[in-house]
Amino acid sequence: MKKRTVVVLAAALVLILLGSFLAGNFNSSGSAVSVSRIRFETVRGTLSGLLYMPKGVDAQNPRPAISVTHGYLNSAEMQDANAIELSRRGYVVLALDMYDHGHSAGNKDNTGGFGNFWPRAQYDAVQYLYEQPYVLKDENGNGIIGVTGHSMGGFSSAAAMYYDELDFAETGIRKIYCGLTEGADYQWTGLFLGLTPEVAVENGGGRTQGKVAAQYDEFFFNADNAPAGTVRKMDFVSTSVGKTFLEQEAPQAGVWYDTTDGGKRIVYEPAETHPWNHFSKKTTASAVEFYTTAFADYSNGIKAIDPTNQIWQWKELCECVALVGFILFIISLALILSDLPFFSKSRTELKVLPSVTGGAMKAVTCIILVLAILLPGLFFVGMYDGDAANKNLLFWCELVVTVLALVLACMGYMKNRDKRYLVGGCFALVAGAGLAVVLKSSLYTGAYWVAPVVNSVGYWTLCCALIALLVMSTVYVAFKAQNGVKLADYGVALNPVVILASLCTAVVTVAVGYAVLFLMDALFKADFRIWTFAFKTFDANIVPAILKYLPTFLMFYIISTASITINTNTEKMQGVWGYLLAACLNAGGIFLWLIYQYGTLFSTGVGAFPGSALSGIVLVAMVPTLAIAGCISRALYKKTGNIWTGAFVNGLLMTIMTVANTTVYFR
Repeated sequence: MKKRTVVVLAAALVLILLGSFLAGNFNSSGSAVSVSRIRFETVRGTLSGLLYMPKGVDAQNPRPAISVTHGYLNSAEMQDANAIELSRRGYVVLALDMYDHGHSAGNKDNTGGFGNFWPRAQYDAVQYLYEQPYVLKDENGNGIIGVTGHSMGGFSSAAAMYYDELDFAETGIRKIYCGLTEGADYQWTGLFLGLTPEVAVENGGGRTQGKVAAQYDEFFFNADNAPAGTVRKMDFVSTSVGKTFLEQEAPQAGVWYDTTDGGKRIVYEPAETHPWNHFSKKTTASAVEFYTTAFADYSNGIKAIDPTNQIWQWKELCECVALVGFILFIISLALILSDLPFFSKSRTELKVLPSVTGGAMKAVTCIILVLAILLPGLFFVGMYDGDAANKNLLFWCELVVTVLALVLACMGYMKNRDKRYLVGGCFALVAGAGLAVVLKSSLYTGAYWVAPVVNSVGYWTLCCALIALLVMSTVYVAFKAQNGVKLADYGVALNPVVILASLCTAVVTVAVGYAVLFLMDALFKADFRIWTFAFKTFDANIVPAILKYLPTFLMFYIISTASITINTNTEKMQGVWGYLLAACLNAGGIFLWLIYQYGTLFSTGVGAFPGSALSGIVLVAMVPTLAIAGCISRALYKKTGNIWTGAFVNGLLMTIMTVANTTVYFR
């Protein structure tokens, strides 16, 4: 066991502990706010969330309350900015996990589809808050409660105000006083609930309402009769929906307007994208300004802190420090375990290959590497978004490459009588046939696959794995077989004991890593994240979903680790360049796709792929996921001499992270 590895492990634990402690301190506004995870039962299931209670608030000193909630695929922690800044100023805040997200789950009658989890989630949270003695009510029993949500959470917030107004017609009580939606218009509420802009305005009930309508929102706020594709710049207040909402013929963004029902309304238009809303100082300042105005008559105990005075960024920074510590902890723990009895059986002989020399061969190698990096991005819109033309092009390309690989394999065998050519040809045939089947069939459908976006990610990773295997097989029969390259040079050791010991190393490593994560959550209500990329806690009910998706991701990481190994295990790639190349091989193509997509959007007003809305947002978290996985693969190969430990660690770690961070329908 190397002393340096032990030092790195200790340093990683320090980063985790220090980052989590400081994150918890900023989350609680320096202990001025008590933060606790709560759960409560509803007729539709179990709702969970983080309750932010300012000190001094109780039944004798109630305050206005605000329920803030996330969008599709996310969880309560994505509302950190709003929760911290609003509670810091004295409001009671509930950061809510909607049904089938985070630690919440719908019951058997309220799960299994897009239209189930969001319509009532926010209003059910309002019912809970209204019954709490520390939540302020006026002299008539009306609740002084605000609702804010991002994306799907915005739909749920709009629906909550609508349902509250319907209940008011029967009870004479309004529980919701005001509401601000972020990144949400009325297209989905209109489709599922009949809550169109006109119906929403008719049922405004004199509430103070607002919308954050980002100019570069990938989904919403598009102009009337806009061209196909929603990834484009827009001006919501100039649309018919914006005018209807504000009840003005020529409204302006950032201006308060009185409405015919006695309420007030405003639209904020930051120059941001959809996910940027919940990681934005400007949008957070708008939320603070909105509630300062909305609750102006109930400001007793509320601190007058300037909206631009914010501390949530420090919590994010500290959790990022903990995230760095977590990755180092995973790597160093796996390295230490591989020196212990039995676990050490995961190690095989480490052989560093000579670097490619010679002008022509070096140029060919560079071209192949560039293509390997670019291919996942070039065919992303076909593999993820299902673009027919892009998908069809990939099909014919892989067919040509498969035939080429088989021809080269046969020629090599006839010339050299070396079975390695046939082995390479067989791998190419399996990869090509498998990719053809995947491209021409519909995978991840039916009741078995319960996480919709993971289905798309899984399909993309499966395609990428087969592309990588096809490319490696073709390169092998064309160039490497004649030089005596073996499976061992790809890090593939087929010894069952090696594989079992590697699996055990990975299971223990990931289990201990997540135990540390759960401990930090229990002590400080902190997880390990930066923006949408996060390792967070989860409930046992998502374990079956994790196991369902594990094989697909494991296949990807086995093949990608083999690709990283053969391309970085050379004399010139033993230092930092090897890690950079590993990250590029995994994530370089999609990173360039993101630059192209959003560079075009911001420079021209229309994304390079106007129809790729959700897919582009998903890639924001996939880039660090795959880049980190590449570095883990490289680091663990250098210790063990084979691909298995790195592949198993990545398969387990990234599958758990992916499923825990998204929508999982509990049937």
